[in-house]
Amino acid sequence: MSGVTLTKAVKKYGDLEVIHGVDLQIEHGEFCVFVGPSGCGKSTLLRMIAGLEETTDGRIEIGDRDVTKSDPAERGVAMVFQTYALYPHMTVEENMGFGLKMNGHPKAEIQSKVAEASRILKLDPYLKRKPKALSGGQRQRVAIGRAIVRGPEVFLFDEPLSNLDAELRVDMRVEIARLHKDIGATMIYVTHDQVEAMTLADKIVVLRGGNIEQVGSPMQLYSDPDNRFVAGFIGSPSMNFVEGIAGEGAVNVAAFGGVAVPTSVALPAKGEKVLVGLRPQHLKVSPAQEGAKVDLCEQLGGVAYSYLICPTGERVIVETKGEDAPVSDGTVAIDFDPASALFFDAKTEQRLR
Repeated sequence: MSGVTLTKAVKKYGDLEVIHGVDLQIEHGEFCVFVGPSGCGKSTLLRMIAGLEETTDGRIEIGDRDVTKSDPAERGVAMVFQTYALYPHMTVEENMGFGLKMNGHPKAEIQSKVAEASRILKLDPYLKRKPKALSGGQRQRVAIGRAIVRGPEVFLFDEPLSNLDAELRVDMRVEIARLHKDIGATMIYVTHDQVEAMTLADKIVVLRGGNIEQVGSPMQLYSDPDNRFVAGFIGSPSMNFVEGIAGEGAVNVAAFGGVAVPTSVALPAKGEKVLVGLRPQHLKVSPAQEGAKVDLCEQLGGVAYSYLICPTGERVIVETKGEDAPVSDGTVAIDFDPASALFFDAKTEQRLR
């Protein structure tokens, strides 16, 4: 079994601590995605698992082996980088088999493993080409193929699709999902892309400032976030947040015309501020003489995103069907099902439950 366990893992650069005692369990065969804003530590954590960054304190285990101090080559991992890192003077076949060749593997074994990886990634027509004769997506498949032939216990992906255009990103995302299904290996994937995280992951780890904010399945994090940061980070467009005032079993929301939103969660003292979170698709709009102003409408065909300015000055995004989008510069009333609202402490930004 080749899961990955981090126990109080710390990374320091001199006196600067960038990873703060992370505890994480990734099960064998899981597809785990690290997400978070730039500088949150997701790539650093991945490189610590790979052995490319020294772990200052704590422990990292792969399977039942403590690899905290092991060299990268001894960890049983293979890393796929954003930049492909292919040798330009070698063919696809030579690039994929180079690592095995340098480690002294027999030629027949190398050929067999390259052939199998090529079959999985549909690279057979390109084996004799050099990287300059390949598209970006084909180069990334070669980089993944080079990882496959090593037969690692754990695959590590560091934003592998960020250099590709939108259409190729979709194609490669499907390729990687299929690869995981076919080989069943443990995969850890770093991205800042919401769609990649939600569609690929069995488990998402949300990071901020070198700490884990929440761990769970994509839909767990989407529907049951622990705090405002996770609620706002997971989901695209982001969750709307408006200010409310705690009452008796309800929160009064001035942005939506002073409506009282009933709730059974434990609210702070009466009169205290509360943040109310609503997904764009949970808001409904209708033409009105008074209400929120439609600042901008983005038509995407099947859906539309309308950017509204509430009477309080707060801004919200509403998702509608394309044909139901409100008219720009118009005025709308906002409605929603109270059951779809989430509530957060205005001071700590933790979820109220």
